[in-house]
Amino acid sequence: GLLRLGQLALGAAFWVTVAAHKYEGAAHFALFAAVLVWLLTLALFGLSLLGRWALVPWLGSRWLLTNLVHDLALGVGLYAAATGIMGYKAGRKSYCNLPGYSQHCLYSAYLSASVCGGIAACLYLFSGLYCLSRRCRDQRDII
Repeated sequence: GLLRLGQLALGAAFWVTVAAHKYEGAAHFALFAAVLVWLLTLALFGLSLLGRWALVPWLGSRWLLTNLVHDLALGVGLYAAATGIMGYKAGRKSYCNLPGYSQHCLYSAYLSASVCGGIAACLYLFSGLYCLSRRCRDQRDII
C-alpha cells in the first residue's frame, strides 16, 4: 500500500518534471517509460485495493507473479534506464549552473527527475523483493 503510493507519487513527480520542461532526444524514451510504468502501477494498485484482480483474465490467478514481474522487470528496469538517461542529460547541462549564465538552464529539472526516478526504482526494487519473498513462501496474495 505505502510502497505503491510512494511509487505513484515519485513516478508522477518524474514525468511531470520532464514534461514541464523542454526535452529532446532520449528524454522522449524516459518520459514514455515513466508514464507507462506509472499507468500500469495505477492499474495494479486500483485492482489490488478493490480486490478485483480475479477479474483480469489469465493474470488474475497469478496476481503475485504479475506484481513481481511488473515491479522487477518494468519498474526497476525502465526507471533505471530513465534515471540513467536523465542523469546523463543533467551531466551534459551542468555548465549552465555557473554564475553569470543567462540562458534557460535545464540542469535542475533533469537532476530532480533523475533523483525521483532513482528513488522510484529503489521503491520498485523493495516491492519486487517483498513479492519475491512471499512467492518463495508459497503465498499467492500480495497482502
